Amino acid sequence: MPSRDIYHNHVKNALLKDRWTITHDPLKLEMGKKDLYVDLGAEQLIAAENAERKIAVEIKSFVGRSDIDDLEKALRQYILYKDILSEREPERS
Repeated sequence: MPSRDIYHNHVKNALLKDRWTITHDPLKLEMGKKDLYVDLGAEQLIAAENAERKIAVEIKSFVGRSDIDDLEKALRQYILYKDILSEREPERS
């Protein structure tokens, strides 16, 4: 399991204050025989529609050797996680 980003607890607390329920910490995704971990999975009840919104949250601090390297890594993760989620959990944005 990967280590947590330095802002992990801050983001988690912000989601909780905004009335999100943390459902996964971390959210495990399977790709073949490999396990990938998105930092948080959360859901929120939408009272007006009586439905739920689900999200996956990847937290990045951009403290690596360069901002561009960090951005490239974040974009690759985003695309990979989005593809996997669209197949396995299409209701999670």
